[in-house]
This record gives sequence, C-alpha cells and structure tokens, in this order.
Amino acid sequence: MSRVRELFTFSVERDDVNWKSLLRKQQCRFSGKHCFKVRKSQANVSIGTCTVRYGADEKDVIICPHRLLERKQIFADCLHLLTSHQPGNELHLVPEVAIPGGSVVYFLVSTDANRKVKDFVGIELQTMDTTGTVWPERELALQELGLKKNVPEPEKTFGMNWKMTAKTILVQLHHKIDTFESINKHLVLIIQDHLLDYMKREFDFVHVSPQPLIGDSMHFHSYRLQKEDKDYMLVLDSRCSTDSAGISKLLGLKADANIGFEEIARILEGKISDSTVFSIA
Repeated sequence: MSRVRELFTFSVERDDVNWKSLLRKQQCRFSGKHCFKVRKSQANVSIGTCTVRYGADEKDVIICPHRLLERKQIFADCLHLLTSHQPGNELHLVPEVAIPGGSVVYFLVSTDANRKVKDFVGIELQTMDTTGTVWPERELALQELGLKKNVPEPEKTFGMNWKMTAKTILVQLHHKIDTFESINKHLVLIIQDHLLDYMKREFDFVHVSPQPLIGDSMHFHSYRLQKEDKDYMLVLDSRCSTDSAGISKLLGLKADANIGFEEIARILEGKISDSTVFSIA
C-alpha cells in the first residue's frame, strides 16, 4: 500500500473524488492555487502530496504547509492575540512580509476604517521536510486509485528530516522574536503535533509554558489530523508559549531587535487591499 495518505488535499481513501479531473487540474483547494510542489525534471507536473504515513508507529505526517490552511482555522485561532483589535475594525491577512531577520509567512492585521494598522500578529507555518523522494509512493497511490497500471514497487524511499526541520525553524524564530517582543506583539508558529512532540524531546522546553500566556511574545499552536470516516480534519491539539529569552535558551543564541511598530505598520499598509480582507467563510 502507498504511504501517501492525501493527494491534492483529498484522502486517498475517498471514493467520491473525480481523481482524473483532480490530477489534470493539479489544484490545491486550501490555497486556491496550482500545487507548488513540482517535479524537478518535469516543471509542469505537480506532485500533490500533502500527507504521508511514516514510521513504525505509522504517523500521518503533513509535508506541505498549504495543508495547514484548511478552513482557515489556524488564523481564527490567532484572533485572541490581537489585543488592540476593536469591534468594527477590518481584518486582513497579508502574506510574505519581509522584516529584519527574515520574511514572515502571514500577518493577521486589524485596521481602522481608514485601513491604518492598529494591531497585528505574525504567523509562521512549518511542516516536515522530507529526504529522498516521495514520487514512487505517489505513483503507487495513483495505481491504487485506478489511474495508472504496472507501477513498480518503490525501490527508493523517503525519510523525515526531523532534526533539520526543527532546528531551522527555531533559529528563524530566534531571528525574529526580539522584534515582536520589543513592540509588545505576538509571533505564532503553526506546526503539527508530531513536530512539536519532537521539539519537546530534543530541545530544552523548560522555559516554555504549557498554559499559553497572553503576555508571552512567542506562541506555538500545534494541530493534529483527526480521522473523520475516510477523510482527515485539521484540529487544534495544544498551545504553549514563551518569550524571547525562552527561545534563546532553547538554542543558546542571541538576537537584537532592530525594527519598530511604525515601520512594520508602514510595510503592512502598503500591502493591504480589498484582496487581503480576512474572512473565515
């Protein structure tokens, strides 16, 4: 059996999907765009693998960050961190904003009627990086769905790069968190429960509060894939928080803040438009 569990955002166990049409369109229903995971040797062919089963304990592991966008739930779960948001303010979701220390994947922004920024939350997404190639497993999944014939059993296998994935994202957070803390704003990391469990085992989480504190600048939101009949649903599993010092103690590093609220607000206001208005529907 193929270890691919979700293909182009649909569970391979579902029997109500027009797989031929899906394979032709290569669309991601969560991002609303063409799947960005393409073969290096065939740039017009999207791999489309969202989730794979991995390990002796058969974890269902998300390997595409767009999989986290289901129902926009991850953004709704950050609304409480907009502590200066007022009724009547507009909400905007602004992608890929560059600040010193790197680019933030999303900003959830509260603006007044004139679209002047009043508050914001930075949101980072991290899913598992794989080693090797998932392609043979993807082809086997297509055979099991009746879309291909005579697909050989995968000789090459893929792995999970747990250590590099965790270390890379924590270093990136360290580069950014001082900036958010210095202006009393929040940064949230959205990850799957399996990755957070790994971080807790491999890094010193003694300075991370298992009960999230609104005063902490760094928040972790972990999600699990809950099986619903033949489908999966992304569900909030746990939350925890720390501050800049806590992230530094995780890694034994230091960073300096070098940008203020006004500068980030100016960047965001230049990107805000009708197309960024945030709606859960």
